[in-house]
Amino acid sequence: QVQLVESGGGLVQPGGSLRLSCAASGFTLGYYNIGWFRQAPGKEREGVSGISRSAGSTRYADSVKGRFTISRDNAKNTVYLQMNSLKPEDTAVYSCAADPRPSGNYGGTWYRFRDYRYWGQGTQVTVSS
Repeated sequence: QVQLVESGGGLVQPGGSLRLSCAASGFTLGYYNIGWFRQAPGKEREGVSGISRSAGSTRYADSVKGRFTISRDNAKNTVYLQMNSLKPEDTAVYSCAADPRPSGNYGGTWYRFRDYRYWGQGTQVTVSS
C-alpha cells in the first residue's frame, strides 16, 4: 500500500521553528523527487520546496528562502522540512508529494503539481501569538 504521511505540524509562535517529516511506506522514497506544498484557507495551493532523488537539487519558494531547509534520509524513507523564523503567513496545511521522474529536469519543474504521483493528507501548521 503506497502511502505518504506528514507529521510535525502544530501551533508555534512567530519566530519559532518546526520540523515537518514526510514518511513513505509501500515504495522506496529514494526513487522519487519530493516536494512540499501548502494551502491556506481561501488561497491556492503553492509549492514550498522540492528535493531531487539523491538531494543533488533543492528548490524553494521565494517566500521561504533563507528560512526553510529541505533534506532527506533515504535510508529512513523520510524527507524533512525544517522551518525557522516562522511567520503568520506560513499558516497552512502542508503536504508532501512524490514525483517519479528522473531528476535531470526536476529542478526546473518542481512546483508543477501534475508531476507528483503520490500525495499525503497534510499536517496543519499554525503560526500565531
